[in-house]
Amino acid sequence: MGWIGRTIDRTAHWLLKWRIIRTPARWLANSRYAWSIISRTDRVRMRRLKTRVMSKDLPKHISIIMDGNRRYAEDAGLAATLGHRAGKEKLEDVMDWVLEFGIPYLTVYALSTENITSRKPEELDTLFDLYVEGLNDLSVDPRILENKVKVKVAGRMDLLPERVIKAIENAEKKTSEHDQFVFTVCLAYGSREEIIDAVRTIAIDHASGKLDLDSINEKEISKRLWTGDMPDPDLVIRTSGEERISNFLLWQSAYSEYYFTDVYWPSFSKNDLLEAIEAYQYRKRRFGE
Repeated sequence: MGWIGRTIDRTAHWLLKWRIIRTPARWLANSRYAWSIISRTDRVRMRRLKTRVMSKDLPKHISIIMDGNRRYAEDAGLAATLGHRAGKEKLEDVMDWVLEFGIPYLTVYALSTENITSRKPEELDTLFDLYVEGLNDLSVDPRILENKVKVKVAGRMDLLPERVIKAIENAEKKTSEHDQFVFTVCLAYGSREEIIDAVRTIAIDHASGKLDLDSINEKEISKRLWTGDMPDPDLVIRTSGEERISNFLLWQSAYSEYYFTDVYWPSFSKNDLLEAIEAYQYRKRRFGE
């Protein structure tokens, strides 16, 4: 089939040399008819992809490193604040899709401990305002209430301003009795710091005689992590083309499957999520075997 495709391509290039062909071809390519055909094709493709994905075992826990807000804004000639706003709106979409697919755990990396020291104060203020807005919205969102979604925040609360802490406490309190889905936002989060905190509590308990040396094991450390009451992620997705984990769930993702995509977070689509899940389904998880 390769030679047929090349022949068609060469013929098309030759025909487009002629204005009598080029002018109507350009009009057709930019017309609503062309976009209608493309749109219909995309919808059919996504329906088929969703059918394939939903017919197989789904991950129970998806974690996402939401990366690319600022580059998205820069490429579009927008202020960085608008990129972060677009990222917040995209997260709302992804929550809808996760609920639609019936995936019980979603964890997202929103702000690292490193971000707090490296970002400009005005950018951090914008982010903090978005977190307050988002958390307050979650506490009254019908989707959260109807689907019994528990909202949790993991991270160094002492590094966050009071207004963000109050919004966290409000969202967690309002959804504390929910038991169908868990949505965790990692704010002021650093996995190394998380592990250090867990080790410190173990050292304190051992020194006081509450925990003997032989009882210190993997489970003992896991339950003392900030995410200790939920399962390890099955699938970790990172957007924007970066292929590193950036101090995110280092302990918990020891046997997770990773999926990297070039798409910036605000442009992440339902189709992108389905493709990530399908890639996960094609992999054989060995858990060290």
